[in-house]
Amino acid sequence: MDIKESGAVTKRISRVSVTCKGIVQGVGFRPFIYNIAKKYGLSGWVCNTSGGVVIEAEGEEFAIQEFHSEIREHPPVLAHIETLDVTAGLPLQGCGDFEIRESTNEAGQVAQVSPDVGTCGDCLREMFEPGDRRYRYPFINCTNCGPRFTITRDIPYDRKNTTMADFPMCPACLKEYQDPGNRRFHAQPNCCERCGPALMLRDHHREIVDVDPIKETIKLLKKGHIVAIKGLGGFHLACDAENSDAVEKLRKRKRRTFKPFAIMSYDLNEVKEYCHVSPVEEVVLADPKRPIVLLLKKPVSSISPLVAPNNLSLGVMLPYTPLHYLLLKDSFLALVMTSGNLSEEPLVIDNREAVERLGALADYFLLHNRDIHLRCDDSIAWVEEGEERLIRRSRGFAPRPFNLPISSPGILACGAELKNTFCLSKENSYFMSQHMGDLKNLDAYQFFKASVSHFEEFFRIEPSIIVHDLHPDYLSTEFAQELTDKKMFAVQHHHAHIAGCMAENGLNEKVVGVVFDGLGLGTDGQIWGGEFFIADYLGFERRACLRYTPMPGGDAAVRHPYRMALSFLYAILGEKMLDMDLGLLNRIKRQNVKIIVEQIRKRFNAPLTSSCGRLFDAVSSLIGIRDSISYEGQAAIELETAAEDGTIDGYGWNFFREEGLMQVDTWDIVGQILEDLQKGTPVATISSRFHQTVADFTLGVCKEIRQKEGLNKVVLSGGVFQNRLLLKRILGGLRKNRFEPYFHRRVPTNDAGISLGQAIIAARSF
Repeated sequence: MDIKESGAVTKRISRVSVTCKGIVQGVGFRPFIYNIAKKYGLSGWVCNTSGGVVIEAEGEEFAIQEFHSEIREHPPVLAHIETLDVTAGLPLQGCGDFEIRESTNEAGQVAQVSPDVGTCGDCLREMFEPGDRRYRYPFINCTNCGPRFTITRDIPYDRKNTTMADFPMCPACLKEYQDPGNRRFHAQPNCCERCGPALMLRDHHREIVDVDPIKETIKLLKKGHIVAIKGLGGFHLACDAENSDAVEKLRKRKRRTFKPFAIMSYDLNEVKEYCHVSPVEEVVLADPKRPIVLLLKKPVSSISPLVAPNNLSLGVMLPYTPLHYLLLKDSFLALVMTSGNLSEEPLVIDNREAVERLGALADYFLLHNRDIHLRCDDSIAWVEEGEERLIRRSRGFAPRPFNLPISSPGILACGAELKNTFCLSKENSYFMSQHMGDLKNLDAYQFFKASVSHFEEFFRIEPSIIVHDLHPDYLSTEFAQELTDKKMFAVQHHHAHIAGCMAENGLNEKVVGVVFDGLGLGTDGQIWGGEFFIADYLGFERRACLRYTPMPGGDAAVRHPYRMALSFLYAILGEKMLDMDLGLLNRIKRQNVKIIVEQIRKRFNAPLTSSCGRLFDAVSSLIGIRDSISYEGQAAIELETAAEDGTIDGYGWNFFREEGLMQVDTWDIVGQILEDLQKGTPVATISSRFHQTVADFTLGVCKEIRQKEGLNKVVLSGGVFQNRLLLKRILGGLRKNRFEPYFHRRVPTNDAGISLGQAIIAARSF
């Protein structure tokens, strides 16, 4: 509409509706819209809905265009706009103000909630400013930082729908909350010492009063005590990382003999005292998502060697809550910050539960009275080839969805059994859950089931298709099959691995898929894990694998790698192996060896496997590195750690065909390792040669497939590819031979990535 003013100046006035979807709630988006609307003299309103943020704006067309541009090009730091739909030509409503309206709840709409975010620089400065009213307040936050996902009970993201509903704002905080010019304008967790959550320190019997909880906790940690500390998504068990006695005590109590502990330092300068940190690793460490980052240890430091024994790396993170900063500043080089649970159990999130369940682990408990609604573990990342790659996708990342060009009719993908995540999808949004854990643990399984229900309600998705793994005994499969009113769809484990990697790399064509992992049920009823596929989203053809070898004792062979070593020895030598003078045979009781040989000979509870993970286990045990493990992947990790630096030739390798399937003869490779061992070749050399051999036969099989099929894109997936030495050598070999390799970045390569692959395959199949 044209409006003619005095002086004959004509202005075109219009009214538009704008719908923004993505991470636009809990990140200061409505205050941002309000302020730029005022800047351009617009009238109208902005409102949170269950589906995103809706805006109506009226004003001069030029101002409306600038308004659009600023939304697209300069959104708040934590916002992520995925779609911005504009409807023009709305009826004009005349002059007025611009306002933030009450949120509305729309049935069936899918909205997103921001992950939890580390403390921002502005809040940090205020917290350490003696004159500030939030000086040393451990729950300081604003629209640019603080808890989000873990305190949200429902959407739209408003204070009444969070666990902060229990804390009415004092007049000073309410004034900030209502002030469009304040960075705490509509910051839902806004609070201060007068009106917000408070800390309390207690031992096993009672709350400790008349002490400063933070200062007293620092004293206790310096004395070597273990303190359970309530954080954003659960509890940590903390101790001084320089105190070996304290670390050893925590290991014994947690029954965690060798698995590395994560540690936390105040800033990058302190991290650099004990780890090598590349420029990219600095960026990943300091990112507001604050993952644990795997860094190369320095050869000499004051960090206790018991933090990560037999490991070249340390898992390090920077503080992400005000409480962490207050504990660490000028007090410790690093604190162990390991998950507050017993082995394989879910994180503890409730105060009473913490005292009961962590009572045997912690000496003291640093608690607060803000409830955690959703548990969420720390995320874990590493940097390879200058890129961040996730090992665990949880706090800071979940529940941000993957938006993919494959529309979903409404799917629940239940994932794997170990390192479980699930994926709930609708339209183009694929919501991967935070880390659930190993579902064999009853509490983790209950957490999984409750989280599925919560996600369905949270994101307003009622799935019509339920996807599960082929393995009938996985608890994720059993859960899926209980949903009898839904359409069921089974996806082979390794096909899901490939599909997940394809999806995050934007591939939509046939590829060569290489999957190296521990266990996954194959279509022939055997245990797969060293696979070469031709695959797309709709199916796969298995073109090659590692030679089948018995896995004596089934799951027992996973816990005791010496069983796989004996299996390979028996395959190569038969019962002659019993007469050999081998370190392995001297370490294992003769009676146990005979029982395992009998198992293999009679094929009693000894399923065949092509698993690359079990091959690494066998070699680790055979050369004397690790016969039994205390955490998943330990034998392979220590085998990688033992490898000498530098380029070295691998062993010879060959393959044979059986019913058209190429099988890499791993028996022959292990036979050559045995010869090296008997010659007295150093373990470091054998390990390095073995890693190179796996890289060599991976390249060789890909060449064979390319020659026949003309495919040049190779997708790598599976937990074995967390081996950095192996990954580097395989990627280098593929690129040198003009392949285009693709690997995971945003989705873990281990079984945590299975659920996304399952969902994508189902979406393309229906």
